[in-house]
Amino acid sequence: MRTNKSIQELLDDWKIDENRFSRIEHIHVTEEKEAIYAPFPETMHPSIQRALQSRGVHQLYSHQRQAFDAAKSGKSFTTITPTASGKSLCYHLPVLQSILEDPTSRAIYLFPTKALAQDQKSDLNDLIKASEEKILSFTYDGDTEPGIRQKVRKSGHIVLTNPDMLHSGILPHHTKWVSLFENLKYIVIDEIHTYKGVFGSHVAHVIRRLKRICAFYGSNPQFICTSATIKNPKELADNLTNTTHELIDQNGAPAGKKHFVFYNPPIVHPVFNVRRSAVLEVRDLAQELYTNGIQTIVFAKSRVRVEMLVTYLQALVSKKINDQTIRGYRGGYLPSERRVIERGLRDGVIRTVVSTNALELGVDIGQLQACIMTGYPGNIASAWQQAGRAGRRQDEALIIYVAQSTALDQYVVKHPEYFLGQSPEEVRIHPDNMIILMDHLKCAAFELPFTVMDEYAEFSIQELLAFLESEGVLLKTAEKWHWMSESFPASNISLRSASQENVIIIDQTIPTKTRVIGEMDQYSAMTLLHEEAIYLHQGTQFQVEILDWEEKKAFVKEVDVDYFTDASIAVELKVLSEDKEEIGDTGTLRFGDIIVLAQPTIFKKIKFDTHDNIGSGKIHLPPLELHTSSTWYSFDKPNDWTDTLLSDAMTGVAYALHAFIPLFIHCDAKDIHVVPQVKSINAEKPTFYMYDSYPGGIGLSERMFDLWTALVPKVAKQVEACPCNNGCPACIGAQDAELNLKKEVIKLFHSLAGE
Repeated sequence: MRTNKSIQELLDDWKIDENRFSRIEHIHVTEEKEAIYAPFPETMHPSIQRALQSRGVHQLYSHQRQAFDAAKSGKSFTTITPTASGKSLCYHLPVLQSILEDPTSRAIYLFPTKALAQDQKSDLNDLIKASEEKILSFTYDGDTEPGIRQKVRKSGHIVLTNPDMLHSGILPHHTKWVSLFENLKYIVIDEIHTYKGVFGSHVAHVIRRLKRICAFYGSNPQFICTSATIKNPKELADNLTNTTHELIDQNGAPAGKKHFVFYNPPIVHPVFNVRRSAVLEVRDLAQELYTNGIQTIVFAKSRVRVEMLVTYLQALVSKKINDQTIRGYRGGYLPSERRVIERGLRDGVIRTVVSTNALELGVDIGQLQACIMTGYPGNIASAWQQAGRAGRRQDEALIIYVAQSTALDQYVVKHPEYFLGQSPEEVRIHPDNMIILMDHLKCAAFELPFTVMDEYAEFSIQELLAFLESEGVLLKTAEKWHWMSESFPASNISLRSASQENVIIIDQTIPTKTRVIGEMDQYSAMTLLHEEAIYLHQGTQFQVEILDWEEKKAFVKEVDVDYFTDASIAVELKVLSEDKEEIGDTGTLRFGDIIVLAQPTIFKKIKFDTHDNIGSGKIHLPPLELHTSSTWYSFDKPNDWTDTLLSDAMTGVAYALHAFIPLFIHCDAKDIHVVPQVKSINAEKPTFYMYDSYPGGIGLSERMFDLWTALVPKVAKQVEACPCNNGCPACIGAQDAELNLKKEVIKLFHSLAGE
């Protein structure tokens, strides 16, 4: 039975519920903030003022006015303010102003996802309609109908698209877009904090190719970027666009009162310091918010966890026919399904949504009251983005961070000041990654020939062009390098992953009505779509009957079982080259290039509710190969240690290192791996490998080369400070009371630190 309670009433109930309150480590309240306003600029077109006033806007927030003035003065700039602070007007207003002053003026809006582009198109069209002016805006992506595409190219004042479409659907066909490129005044890049690592490095080259084509057509557009809170927004914008930006970071928008609850599941096994599953704890909290009428978004860190929580929560409404009040949202859903969910959230039909970080971005999902995070999202910037999804439009909000048993989660829940006071992470990109650079050099050469004197953005490229000539893809004449391969380079280069192809998921439950229900990247498919895997989709269980790896198709059938599956991957490492070496008293630190072979091995069947292991099976798939960069540390085996003891201790050290690396180099845990080997093939000694998760590397493992000496004693200190006796998920991962591995791990840490 559903009741309606305010957030304050719910918190008051929790404070007198001893069982609930014992799990709350800390409550932090941020008070509401008043807006800082500025008048409309005198130069602002009357039609824009009329449109704003029709929305009840009679003055701007201070950062919106600052953005308008910066654009008017011809500067490229980046606006960094929190979620729901009106960032979109920072680019809508200057762009509309330029079009009303000069109808030939054009703009490109770049969004990281198609969903965000569609969402912003609705907002922009409402503003244009209210202005009563004839300004044409169109989305241009894979869903754009062929009949509309020519109209977009010829007469679209504002083209809303995403980096993938710009990369493969616009730049290679620039001769069809002459009116856009000749008159391009503004390039808007929204949510630039999402452009990090490999994806960001690819997009940096897409922007460089865009600028090169603009120069060819005689235009020199300004850049307007927006970002959530990160540590280095100006540096990122400068690197992404290869242009100098002005920073606008004084937020003038109001904010509502927010209650941050740091919540730690109870210990269920005191000897092993094991806590109750965060997923089950989140289920109970989400159910309580649902029954109290509080509209909630639940963030989970993986597709499997999203579907597990949706399955649990839908038990609340299982007796209601076609109830749509609880839904999941993640990558792999079809676009039409995601649009329905977004609309349901805005309309209030959906009361609880469980999402991966897909809903971190600024898609308008209305006025949510509460946010639950299932574990630490991996970085401060994402945590604040997720928290910002509750209390939009200045209302009171509840944010609950539910800690998992992992070392990093336990650190954050015990040190709320880290979450609340730590500056957000830096976002790093590496356009100089040679694999990425060569990919886009091919694309650029296809788009426009290079002369024998040309450079490409900040890169000297004549030697690289000569290499491409030797590979048979370029032809050199007296003055130019011409593309000569029959292939179309952009179509074979994915901006978002090392794997170029996704696996399509086909539902065969009804043989006469087979349908595609989703897709997944190859690396994830190895562990989530192997044969006999249970694939969860909106709370419905499907079993994978056949995985056609060659054709990249997974055929599934609906089932009703009381378990889900979890797979393991074995990793083999081979060193290709050594670029740096530092010999210390206790071992040798090296940096270079390696090959990683990832081989799925077995899967386990995990029972719902109890999470017991109830069975297993083998996975028969070929390995995936990754060329990347790594730092590795080799040391002599202690004389009194057996190989088994050393292997166990090294596994504990690797677990702790991997858990705490994000605190020191400000990255997501999945961006870097730590693998121990008792006797490495390369050094023939015990070795820890720390490698980047992306082809060619993105600089994280290289930073580990510089930080290793400082990192080891700091991580050792965290392990020693853990209150467990024998090792637990909050420090080294081990749970063997008889072995007392923690003592051996600490001993190995001290040895690595030279103590």
